Amino acid sequence: MKKFILIGMFMVLLAKVACGQEQLSIKQQADRLFDRYEYFKSLKFYLKLADKKNPDVKLLERIATCYRYINHYPEAEEWYAKALTDPKAEKLSHYFYAEVLLRNQQFEKAKQQYQLYFTEDAGALALKIADCDSAMVWMKKASLYKVNNAGNINTPFSDWGASYDGKNGIIFTSDRETGDDKTDNRTGNGWFKLYTYDLSSKETREMALDAGNSAEFKDAYHVGPMALNGAGDTAYITLTTEIAAKKLPIDKRMGKNGQRLYTRRLQLVMAVKRNDRWVISGSFPYNNVQQYSIGNAALSGDGKLIYFSSDMPGSVGKTDLWYCEKNADGSWDKPVNCGKNINSKEEESFPFIDETGVLYYASKGLPGMGGYEIYAARGQKADWDIPKNLEYPINSTSDDFNFITRDGQSGYLSSNRDKGQGSDDIYAFTRLKETITTTPIAELPKPVPTATSPDFSVRMIYYDLDKSFIRPDAAVELDKLADVLKQYPALKITLASYCDSRASYKYNLALSQRRAKSALAYLIKKGITPVRMTANGYSETNLVNKCANQVKCTETDHQLNRRTEVKIVLDRE
Repeated sequence: MKKFILIGMFMVLLAKVACGQEQLSIKQQADRLFDRYEYFKSLKFYLKLADKKNPDVKLLERIATCYRYINHYPEAEEWYAKALTDPKAEKLSHYFYAEVLLRNQQFEKAKQQYQLYFTEDAGALALKIADCDSAMVWMKKASLYKVNNAGNINTPFSDWGASYDGKNGIIFTSDRETGDDKTDNRTGNGWFKLYTYDLSSKETREMALDAGNSAEFKDAYHVGPMALNGAGDTAYITLTTEIAAKKLPIDKRMGKNGQRLYTRRLQLVMAVKRNDRWVISGSFPYNNVQQYSIGNAALSGDGKLIYFSSDMPGSVGKTDLWYCEKNADGSWDKPVNCGKNINSKEEESFPFIDETGVLYYASKGLPGMGGYEIYAARGQKADWDIPKNLEYPINSTSDDFNFITRDGQSGYLSSNRDKGQGSDDIYAFTRLKETITTTPIAELPKPVPTATSPDFSVRMIYYDLDKSFIRPDAAVELDKLADVLKQYPALKITLASYCDSRASYKYNLALSQRRAKSALAYLIKKGITPVRMTANGYSETNLVNKCANQVKCTETDHQLNRRTEVKIVLDRE
């Protein structure tokens, strides 16, 4: 189950003399397992207790939490709904219920639950509402990509984390059955191990790792993913640390029944290929499993930069992207944070650098559709452009991560979206021929356009009902637009703002004009001179769908009409 690897937290029971488990009640057994984060095992006990009449709300919340952590989202939705019928339910349950509803594409219900939770944080609420609206809009748009389940690779278990292995293979990690009877009690599945897949023969094989002279690798816990250098002879592998428990600090968190827990964090190890075998050659110099995790690495094309995810001191959020630069002697210089353009207050992970130097990575903290989403950004080290959300179907309302590509036209990603074969699957994507006129900002050509160049159009921005403020998702698009206008001084824009059909024409005219002025003011604050922009409101004219006066429409359909269209044109004077 990838969530524990993403955040680098792996909780294990530190042995303590206690009464035998047969002397404990069912609830005590369940609680002990839950405190150890063994959700798969604790769920069985909690479900037995739930068969009784009038189960306690705390029990219902625990069942919902277990289902959420083992990626059983329909069941999690059902049990959160049951728990929240009780007025004694925790306020936090509204948030997790909303997250599950968003993941299950119950957008209006998700908005309601977010509103019940974010009663004192308007900014956070606006971001979550924007996620719901973006998901509704993007899933209806024409797409430049086709995404298919890579069926031959995947199993009913968790398969993810692909990396290229030469021209004809990929390496990935999986917790599929191996026959060794080793089980992760959080998921009920095995430990993650590395596998190779031959794209020609369609054959999958488990990858054997030789510990070499390393005392840090015993293949006892999770292994993967793996990042290779350009030559394919050196790799950086993410491991759940296997350091002796006595060398790990005890967590501050203590279970109610006195259990002592410690954290097995992530670390990177280096490996070299010798006679077609991978041999562990050492530990990444900045590992510190007593204090923080380092994992999920990527190398630049020339091998001089390594990017990775970590929660080390100095992080902007829960986990950030960091980089190290290779010194002349081959050692790695000290880690540097990739900066606030890349990192958010939430989690960032799974970097990948393509052949043109574009960074792809997964984030939970930027506007999008919810969950981990894949973004692209140009730059290097700590100097990056504003990241671009790759939108649907690259992203979904589920967790989407570990995007790899050689040329930007095809590649692989990992996702736990619906209709897969397991809890996480590997998906292949291909870029389709241009079928829409919108050109993604990240792909605009660098040279200044001439007067013979075609006009450019960028995606529209959206507003809340009866509001004109710039939402977080709209701010991201306007930031990108401002960057383009700064790059191309010859360009001018028009901003055309609209309303949905509800309310009178006169009222909507004033509202649409406020929306146009709001977008204009935002761009002026970003340094764009007013003479390069024209902004007007057009009331409820130019509807994009059938939702005219007296026509019954969903809120999703009305959202499409609450918009500002941005047209980028050349100055032909």
